[in-house]
Amino acid sequence: MNSAEIITIGDEILIGQTVDTNSAWMSNRLNLLGVSVARITSIADRREEIIASLDESLGRSDLVLMTGGLGPTSDDITKETLAEYFGSRMVTDQGVLEEVTERLRKRNLEMNDNNRRQANVPDNCTVLVNRAGTAPGMMFARGEKRVISMPGVPSEMKYIMTEHVLPMIARQTGGNVIIHKNIMTYGTFEARLAERLQDFERELPPEVRIAYLPSYGLIKLRLTGRGTDDSHTQAILGEQVRKLYNLIPDVIYGEDETTLEEVTGGLLLKSGATVSTAESCTGGKLSSLITSVPGSSAWYLGSVIAYDNSIKTGLLGVNPDTIRIHGAVSEETAREMAEGVRRVTGSDFSVAVTGIAGPSGGTDTKPVGTVWIAIASDGGILTEQHRFADDRRVNILRASYTALNMLRKQIISR
Repeated sequence: MNSAEIITIGDEILIGQTVDTNSAWMSNRLNLLGVSVARITSIADRREEIIASLDESLGRSDLVLMTGGLGPTSDDITKETLAEYFGSRMVTDQGVLEEVTERLRKRNLEMNDNNRRQANVPDNCTVLVNRAGTAPGMMFARGEKRVISMPGVPSEMKYIMTEHVLPMIARQTGGNVIIHKNIMTYGTFEARLAERLQDFERELPPEVRIAYLPSYGLIKLRLTGRGTDDSHTQAILGEQVRKLYNLIPDVIYGEDETTLEEVTGGLLLKSGATVSTAESCTGGKLSSLITSVPGSSAWYLGSVIAYDNSIKTGLLGVNPDTIRIHGAVSEETAREMAEGVRRVTGSDFSVAVTGIAGPSGGTDTKPVGTVWIAIASDGGILTEQHRFADDRRVNILRASYTALNMLRKQIISR
């Protein structure tokens, strides 16, 4: 059992009303057991869609996991369609009926026909008890292949997976090992990073693969090692990670799922330093990222959201002539904003961001996406100009993360 497919059933997923988090959770747990998910399919609550998807999935994979369509109402047709597909008839499972009855009793609810229908299952399935809800899971066999149907409610799916499905898979995988290692980078773009790692990729051992996962300027490098021996696979991955640190030390900021704000906060805490922020175009996003880290009160003093020029001049002490001559979006204004908030708060470091988030406000010389960032400390003031995108949301996020990364580097070099 080395590959699997997932089928999610429900019109609510297809119209965007519900986000399919089930597939992500299942894929992660399967991967840890050495089972690769080859395909994820979302389909409507219709008999012909279910049958067609089963035909296709069973033609490719040994294991098919299905979620959704097992509720007590008339629009939930998965169970009846599965009975038809596997040539079975519906019977009442007394164990399930007792579970449903007891669950309703504890909640002081009366049994009705819909609840009673939950205990009806195809007679050739293996019932997977669901103590997190009323709809049981069902497992069907077709030769060496398995189809497992579970409720779409995340808590119920997770119960059945944890109690029944994952232990079964663990017994059958024969010790396959899949290990992921994430190297987190910031400060470059995907094409440039791939160019720098061309030789590294060519020299990767056959049991290791690399993937580039970009998001708002952050690029996660995922190394995946496959084998049958955990220690051996870990050792191979460790060697490749060391190579990456030698090749791209300037853009690596952490490992696994650590965030830029967590790493920066940790550096501030370790050094005993504090930081404050002055934000214009980011409107508080930078301070929100910093304070999302537990314990940030130990290193973060506060912020001035200087959106209007009167706040830049009145609270931060930016010279009005600086704005008149150079503009609010300029190196000079960013420098004075950083100096001003550091003076007001008494922080060791300060970060200032001023720019044109868009969609309007850009000019030929300062188009939308133009951002100036300044970092002030006892060591002086570092400034950088960046040109991001035409999208307001992207510009706010990129400016905030870039400011954090600049701060991180300044702390390290202190």
